[in-house]
Amino acid sequence: MASTTAEKGSAFSIEETGIEVVKDEERKGKPSDLFWPWFAANISVLAVPWGAWILGFGISFMQAVLVAVVGTILSFLLVGVIAIAGKRGGAPTLTLSRAPFGVIGNGLPGIVSYLLTVGWEIVLVVNATLATNTVAVRMGAPDSHVTKIAAFLVVVGVVVFAGILGFDFIMKIQTWLTIILGVITVGYIVLTFKEIDMSAVTSIEGGDWKAVLGAMIMLMTGLGLGWVNCAADYSRYLPRSASGKGIVGWTTFASSAAPIVLIFYGLLLAGSNEEIAAGVDADPIGTLANMLPTGFLLLFILVTMGGLISGAVLDIYSSGLTLLSLGIPIKRWQAVLLDGILMILGTIWIVWFAGDFIGPFQAFLITLGVPIAAWAGIFVGDLILRKKDYDETDLFTPSGRYGAVNWVNVLGMLALTVIGWGLVTSYVDGFTWQGYLFSPLHLDVELWGGTSIGVLVALVGGILVGFLGVGRIRKQETHD
Repeated sequence: MASTTAEKGSAFSIEETGIEVVKDEERKGKPSDLFWPWFAANISVLAVPWGAWILGFGISFMQAVLVAVVGTILSFLLVGVIAIAGKRGGAPTLTLSRAPFGVIGNGLPGIVSYLLTVGWEIVLVVNATLATNTVAVRMGAPDSHVTKIAAFLVVVGVVVFAGILGFDFIMKIQTWLTIILGVITVGYIVLTFKEIDMSAVTSIEGGDWKAVLGAMIMLMTGLGLGWVNCAADYSRYLPRSASGKGIVGWTTFASSAAPIVLIFYGLLLAGSNEEIAAGVDADPIGTLANMLPTGFLLLFILVTMGGLISGAVLDIYSSGLTLLSLGIPIKRWQAVLLDGILMILGTIWIVWFAGDFIGPFQAFLITLGVPIAAWAGIFVGDLILRKKDYDETDLFTPSGRYGAVNWVNVLGMLALTVIGWGLVTSYVDGFTWQGYLFSPLHLDVELWGGTSIGVLVALVGGILVGFLGVGRIRKQETHD
């Protein structure tokens, strides 16, 4: 099937390219173009509460800064590495995943990835809706359904519209959001810097290496690992000659820059005042809004909604591509529309009917984070071993070099999922069965339970499983 775009160069035309390989003559851009979508998707004021969560491990300010910088960069470095596959294969992430898992066997990570991306779309839209209502009430608006409905319609409209138009429009809107949100965020920091008490921050006592490691694992699993299954979707239009180091560098830098700054500021705020620390943990948007003069609150709504919308836009675009990779015979924009309907229904249920459903729902997403980490490890291990580009025909042929099912990787992903679930904990009804390996392994559940270490174990184990395929990969690359 030929890869075409509706009207080359027009951001307001619906992208027709689905999961098929982008032809060389249609490839465009340079690695630095990746700065715009990844920066915009990760500049959210909801990164500020990470400062309080990191300090909650009982570590000092300088230890927390180390965690914020190293943990953030390492987690998004993984995204950057997977993004290389996009330019090497010219196809979406979960289509390229057919190489290590088999054309049919790839259905396992495909289903997990789809559920995860749609789930995060819902969480982001829910947060944007509720956050806007919180700030509007702070400005004097009544706490009613009217404000929530208005915010919901704006957020959903932008997300679905951008997802339907596709790649070129997303690159345009993310560029503008990067600039606007960056400026407003700087303004927020300037206006609230008076809350910082450096003497209180520097007097925080340090913790041992276990606390530092635990905080770093928690941060890594909460940031970059949420994007690994989308990484190649935005690099697949780059020319084959694009620098791999440039792709890794720009993706990692763009994704990490805003979270590092916002988490650092969150550390300053949380370390300055225990009430602020407790507030950003329990009600981040309300606490952050209360530190602002009334005149800046409208801009605060924009930066809050904008950051969450940016993330949801990338998610809905990638979830549509993932759905197509499962073999659903519809067009890309139709897949996005279907995802949008699920996102709308899920948001309506949570905001207006489910009450405290957000807790169990987030536990469900963390649970899915274990198998997606196992998949990411296997994919990266496989990618590192490959010396040649992916074969664009065999990615769509079960009888081709990649085969129908690679049982080693499929069973490896399942086994690592079982191990990973045993090393994460949840106190939400329906998920308390997790964490079953802490006691047999004599690990302190109080220290490690909240770190999601099972996600990291699944990731590292996945890389090792991926390396087991060296013989199979060499055979594939000598296939006539």
